[in-house]
Amino acid sequence: MLDYDTANCAIGAAVGVLGERPTFLVLREAFNGVRRFDDMQRRTGMPRQVLSQRLARLVAEGLLRKVRYRVSGQRSRDEYRLTDKGLDLYPVLVALMEWGDRYAGGADGPPVLLRHRDCGEPVRLQLTCAAGHVLESAREVTPVPGPAARKIA
Repeated sequence: MLDYDTANCAIGAAVGVLGERPTFLVLREAFNGVRRFDDMQRRTGMPRQVLSQRLARLVAEGLLRKVRYRVSGQRSRDEYRLTDKGLDLYPVLVALMEWGDRYAGGADGPPVLLRHRDCGEPVRLQLTCAAGHVLESAREVTPVPGPAARKIA
């Protein structure tokens, strides 16, 4: 893979969309069911302008969608809900959480545990190949050129 151009790298493209800590905090709140601006601002502690910019970017990228709501006696406002594209990021956030629990967490243990809604058992990520083999490490994976790979000139 060393002789292939990295200009069209999927990881680089994803980081270009997600990039910074505030974006991940907004996504964390969306996955936790927080939909309203004021609630999100209170829970993240983000300045209003930063949060507004992040939400606008996530809407523009198709990860969140705006849904109008109106509380009686107040003006109409927007809620922010995950799209299918946004929901597809859940494994990424779970992977970050698992890594953070393991390497950046405190001595008291993880602040959040994930449980399967139906049976209550712990949820964890697992890499498998198409044949169903469980991969324990990145050392068991070989990157190979895909259809969009371009040789370096």
